Amino acid sequence: MHGARALAERDRYQFEWWALGKVGARPAQDKKKGADRGIDGYIFFFDDNSGTAKKIAVQVKSGHVTASQIRDLKGVMEREEAAIPAFVTLEDPTKPMKQEAVTAVFYEPYHFPKVPKIQIRTIEELQEGTKKLEYPRLLDTTFKKAQRKKKGKQEEQIGF
Repeated sequence: MHGARALAERDRYQFEWWALGKVGARPAQDKKKGADRGIDGYIFFFDDNSGTAKKIAVQVKSGHVTASQIRDLKGVMEREEAAIPAFVTLEDPTKPMKQEAVTAVFYEPYHFPKVPKIQIRTIEELQEGTKKLEYPRLLDTTFKKAQRKKKGKQEEQIGF
């Protein structure tokens, strides 16, 4: 946690990218700083055979957090058409934040158990592995796997 706090103090933008990696999200924009429209990253997933990916919109905060940020996240969820919004924070969420998140009820996919619609996760929970983002995982598509290259016979191919 000391390293996470130091990174947030030194460079909030790099902290955001690091935190997105902790939940397996890809950044919403490239490495340019600027307005993020309330979303820092996305996770795409499939929970049915429709071929349409669902979206988790991830917001990262390293400073003071309030219930109004959760209310704003609800609006972003609608604008972005996200199935689940996630709020990742360095600070512990307040009681009003938790209450605001609970009012969003559940995301209920047909073939999977329901999951909380708005999820708040702290960096400490993610670091310790005590909590992670909950969502259906028929197929997880945030990152493509690279093709594996075989070592060996390369010298023979180039004539050494």
